[in-house]
Order: sequence, then C-alpha cells, then structure tokens
Amino acid sequence: MTGAATDVVRRALLALTLPVVLVATWWFATAGSTSFYWPPLADIATAFTETWTGERIAADVLPSLVRLTTGLAIAIVLGVAGGLLIGSSRVLRAVLEPPMELLRAIPPPVLVPVIMLFAGIGDGMKVAVIASGCVWPVLLNTVEGVRGVDPVLRETARSYRLGGARRVRVLLLRAASPQIMAGARQALAIGVILMVISEMFAATNGLGFTIVQFQRSFAIPQMWSGVILLGLIGVALSLLFKLVERRVLGWYHGLRAAQRKA
Repeated sequence: MTGAATDVVRRALLALTLPVVLVATWWFATAGSTSFYWPPLADIATAFTETWTGERIAADVLPSLVRLTTGLAIAIVLGVAGGLLIGSSRVLRAVLEPPMELLRAIPPPVLVPVIMLFAGIGDGMKVAVIASGCVWPVLLNTVEGVRGVDPVLRETARSYRLGGARRVRVLLLRAASPQIMAGARQALAIGVILMVISEMFAATNGLGFTIVQFQRSFAIPQMWSGVILLGLIGVALSLLFKLVERRVLGWYHGLRAAQRKA
C-alpha cells in the first residue's frame, strides 16, 4: 500500500472512530430501555427501515431537499452579488452597514409568521425562510473577501485596464472565493435547520412536518428515525459540499500546499 493510500485509510478510520463509538454506546445504553420516550436503538433502527421507504422518500425527503437547494441557491446568488457591490464601495458599505447589522441580528425563525403574511403557506414561504437566513453568511463573507483583495492585485488589474464584468470575474470573485465558500458552508448548516423549522408551519409534507406528526401521534421510534435521517442528510450534504469546494478552490489549496512546502 502506497503512502497516499495509507494516509487515506488512516483519515477514514479517524473520521469513523467517534461515530462508531457513539452509536455503540447508544445501542448498549438503551438495549434494555423500557422508557416510552427513549426506546432502544434497535427499535429505532427497525422503525427507520420500515418508515423511510421509497414512497416516503419521494413524498417527504425529496421536497425538503428541493426547498433547501432552491433557498440556498437564491441566498448564494443574492449574497455574492450584494457582497461584490457592497465590498467594492466604501460609501455603499457605510450606508448599508447599520441596517445590515440590524437585520442580521433578527433570528430567521422569528420571521416565519411575517413571511407567511406575504408569501402564503406554500413552498414559496419555505424557500423564502431558508433564503432569508442563508443569505447573511454568504453576503458578509463576500464583503470581507472583496475588502481583503490584495492592493497589488487591484493595481495590477487597473494597469491592465480590467474593468466591468471581467474585473469582477478575474479579480474579485477569484480573490474572494475562499471566503465565499466559507460563507456557503455556514449557509448550508443554517439552511438545514431552517428547512425543518419552515416545514413545521402549515405544511403537508417534508421532513420537519413528518417528524412533528410522528411526535404528535406518539410514534416515538419513528420520530427518532426522522431525527437520525436528518443527521445523515446533513453528513451527506457536508461531504458533497467538500467535493464541490475542493474542485472550485483547487487552485487555492494547491497554492497553500506549495507555500507550505516552500
């Protein structure tokens, strides 16, 4: 086995050690449980395989993921566009900073009733809730990324007369992309939370709606199985984001590796 393969195996074992220990601890700690609200993990695992079949995945999981990806995409587009404008203008930044700080401090779940007044109770409301909470980390990280562009690079771009869309694409977006991706990673975690919260209000499907229905009908193993499914979806989305980030920021990671070797 080569050194690279050994390193991959070692990292995989380190990443799996704690989850395996936690699952094993949960399994044995609840093996003899008679609590109605804390059933054995074996019962939850059985409920998981029986509950989350293809039909329920199509009816509840896929709609949730569509709302999440739509809201996150809207937030990234608005956050990057707004961050480029605000980060490039001192005057605009000075004018917008106070209201931005005010709006950013408002917890997105508090806005659910307000958004319902304007967007109704359909999918548009849920997407709006997700986008309203996810836009801030993307926006603020983009602003800081644009502000932190190396002055030498700015002067070089000016010397080569890079302007308009080309300047944004070649200089600003590329230089700010590490922080934009950091903001998108934060937005993904916030989006999963808001996806569940938005589906607890006037919904007819989705993971949040289904978990609440299980809780209200005292189907506790099924409720726990939904919580576990949410965790697994979060892990899968995080791994997928890492793959995208590695591809988008390949030049950045290569530069840092070269700097470490030097």
